Amino acid sequence: MTTRDDVRTENSDVGKFIYEGGPKVEIEDRALLHLQLVMSTKLRRGEPFAFTWREDQSVGGGRTTVWIHPGSALVFKFAGSRQPSISRAWTEALAFTANSPGGLHLVPEPAENALTGPAAEPVSV
Repeated sequence: MTTRDDVRTENSDVGKFIYEGGPKVEIEDRALLHLQLVMSTKLRRGEPFAFTWREDQSVGGGRTTVWIHPGSALVFKFAGSRQPSISRAWTEALAFTANSPGGLHLVPEPAENALTGPAAEPVSV
């Protein structure tokens, strides 16, 4: 999973994903927004899934997997005050992992030219 140190760019804000008041991970705000979109869509459909992230070395490394279901208490805490731009291609790539046997995990954002046509255009929520 791409966490704070993996995607941090100059002037990027780092938010947090918190599961059931326990496990949490720092994720760059733009990546966190894309994860939120995918998770919200799956939960609206009543589709439970696993979500895995790689832990930062500062907390011992390794990885954590949580089971996300419609009754889960999820918190998406964004550090920045502005909503980041949304990439349809990235959202679709994340949804693909969420629908796989391994479950949702953060993948790199596809290049802008990875898709052509309407699916490549940014969307807003």
